[in-house]
Amino acid sequence: MERYIAFLRGVNISGKNRVPMAELKQGFEKLHYAEVRTCLNSGNVIFSSDETDTYRLTGRIEEMMKSRFHLDIPVFVISKEDLEDILRHAPGWWGDENREIYDNLIFIMPPAAFKDVYREIGEPKGGLEKIQEYRGTVFWSFSRKDYQKTNWWPRTASADISSKLTIRTANTVRKIAGIE
Repeated sequence: MERYIAFLRGVNISGKNRVPMAELKQGFEKLHYAEVRTCLNSGNVIFSSDETDTYRLTGRIEEMMKSRFHLDIPVFVISKEDLEDILRHAPGWWGDENREIYDNLIFIMPPAAFKDVYREIGEPKGGLEKIQEYRGTVFWSFSRKDYQKTNWWPRTASADISSKLTIRTANTVRKIAGIE
C-alpha cells in the first residue's frame, strides 16, 4: 500500500465549507482507504491505498465530498514519497526560521502547469517575494510586512487562478510529511 496526502482546497476557511475532521476521516474510510489521519482543521488527509493512479484517487475523493458534504471542491492528491522529494528540493531561502518572511508551497492542480500559472500571475516582485518551481509545485516566500505589495499574493486568490492551486505553509507541509 502506498501512502498519500489529499489536500482539499478551501475546507474550513473563514467559516466556509465546514467539514468536521472526524466525518471527513469516516468518508475516506468508506472509500476503503486505510490508516486515515487528518492533520489540522483545513482539509489535509493522510491515507493509504493500493490504487496507484492519483487521478482516480482524486476523482473518488471529489465525488465523496459532493455526495457526503455537498461540496464541489478541488482536491489535490500526492504520494507521500513525492511530497518528501519535493521538500528535499526546497531552495535554501524557503522555510527557514526568518519570522519576517512567510513561506508557502503552492500545489498546481492538473491539468494546469507552472507555465499556465506563471502566465496568469507574472513575475514575482523583486525584493518582496521569491518563487521556484519544482515538479508541479512552487516554493513561494514573501515579506510579511509588505505582502500587500507583492505580485503573487493578490493574484493567487483571483477567481481565474485560485481553482488551479492549493496552498499550504512550509510548517504545515513539513508536519504532514512527517506523519506516518
